[in-house]
Amino acid sequence: MPDPGTKGEPLTLVTADALRRQVDLILEAWGMAPDDRAPVVEMLVETDLRGIESHGASMLPLYDRMRRAGGLNLRPRPRIVRDGESVALLDADAGLGHPAAIRAVTLAVDKAERMGVGAVAVRNSHHFGAAGLYAEMAARRGCIALVTSSARTVAVIPEGGAAPVLGTNPIAFAAPATGRDPFLLDMSTSAVAANKVKVYSYHDTPLPVGWVVDGAGQPVTDPHRGLALCFDGEVGGLMPLGGGRETGSHKGYGLAVMAQLLGSTLAGGSFSPFRARAAGPGEPDNIGHFVLALKPSAFRDGDAFPDEAAAILAALEATPPADPDRPVLVAGTPEFRTRAARIAGGIPLNGAFLDAVREVAAGSGVPFLLAGGA
Repeated sequence: MPDPGTKGEPLTLVTADALRRQVDLILEAWGMAPDDRAPVVEMLVETDLRGIESHGASMLPLYDRMRRAGGLNLRPRPRIVRDGESVALLDADAGLGHPAAIRAVTLAVDKAERMGVGAVAVRNSHHFGAAGLYAEMAARRGCIALVTSSARTVAVIPEGGAAPVLGTNPIAFAAPATGRDPFLLDMSTSAVAANKVKVYSYHDTPLPVGWVVDGAGQPVTDPHRGLALCFDGEVGGLMPLGGGRETGSHKGYGLAVMAQLLGSTLAGGSFSPFRARAAGPGEPDNIGHFVLALKPSAFRDGDAFPDEAAAILAALEATPPADPDRPVLVAGTPEFRTRAARIAGGIPLNGAFLDAVREVAAGSGVPFLLAGGA
């Protein structure tokens, strides 16, 4: 879902092109090659267009810290390690995950078009942004897609635990539907993505109960304390999806482990707690990703699947709403609508975000382009 509002705080509206220029300028100053910069820029800005501020250009300060620490390869040479008729393993060479994940989707869909199914695992990668964008790419090419990934930050408490052990480990699923945007589910397996807590901290917005707890299991609503618990705490942190034992957090916990095993362990990627204990300063994150693509016509004739999928989505949307002002939607629709609105009216950026990007730009020796909302 799009990230929260800003309680009336002053906002700067910027165009997608202006944000692209700013991100590209910073990445160029870091020494990234044009072929590597282009997909990173596009994915970060596309994420902000959809209102998923937690995974967009707000990631630049983290990427800056990673590259200064020496673990991020700014001139990677990804390579295919294993390549079969329907499966492949890709090594991202410790680069940012966006280019490697795009390549994985392309490989998986190409294989699915030939074999009916394509599965590609990625190892030795870094943060890749919003998982749903990669699933959507496959759906736009006519495939059903499942995307999972591990995560670098150890922030999620296992069911019944008091200390964080897991990452937010996202899962995304997309399916083509005739005559409309695809069904697009993109979710963390924690109650919320850790970076969304960061966005709430930017906006100084109280955290909902059920997102973050302290070491005694008590809810934390202060966004700044919650942010510290998620990224720096030894106890407490994010709850699994479900938010509590009575409301199904064991299901989120199980999904988080599934995403770790499928999205990282399968490829030889790291388990963050193990890595944190063994890694030296500046060692790459070795995050793993996984892409599964299925060609519907390998199972059903012609366009039967996307046609029926479209009918199912329409039936769901026709469900009488409990609140007439809040009609029933399907996964992906809020983000697609936010994208259209932001293309027309600009991307709203608050002062804390602008200050963070301004600091990265200054440290990178490039001008800050966003102050005037160009």
